[in-house]
Amino acid sequence: SNHPDLQHVAERFGIPFHLFPITKETKEEQEKKEMELLAKHKITFIVLARYMQVISEQMINAYPNRIINIHHSFLPAFVGAKPYHAAFERGVKIIGATSHYVTTELDAGPIIEQDVVRITHKDTVQDLVNKGKDLEKIVLSRAVQKHIERKVLAYKNKTVIFN
Repeated sequence: SNHPDLQHVAERFGIPFHLFPITKETKEEQEKKEMELLAKHKITFIVLARYMQVISEQMINAYPNRIINIHHSFLPAFVGAKPYHAAFERGVKIIGATSHYVTTELDAGPIIEQDVVRITHKDTVQDLVNKGKDLEKIVLSRAVQKHIERKVLAYKNKTVIFN
């Protein structure tokens, strides 16, 4: 991870935890270390959760349609950072979460799973964030499940999901 705050969760489940703090200056070096660790352990796919960094083209090419991201928006709406704030400002009536394969175009890869939740004019930005966080966990877990069960076929920036 590039954040230490969930290390205790990994350790509770006996999952090795490796911290790769990333800054603009260390990004290339840290990503190289990440790729070495992934290769050493023969990792076949990557799940990005709270990894708020743009992945290099080199890593994307090393893991085509094998890097799964969760985006806290019902894509293609509100790409990039702070989508809940953008949704609040726009006055939308639903917010969502999207899990997709990572491509070189930010938040534009083949979509694996999506879901939405209704919101009202009474909701604050923090309400949107709280509702969205719960939804993100569900959407990401569904996407990972479909991927590991080999129920996802990516083709021309779309996916076919087999039941």
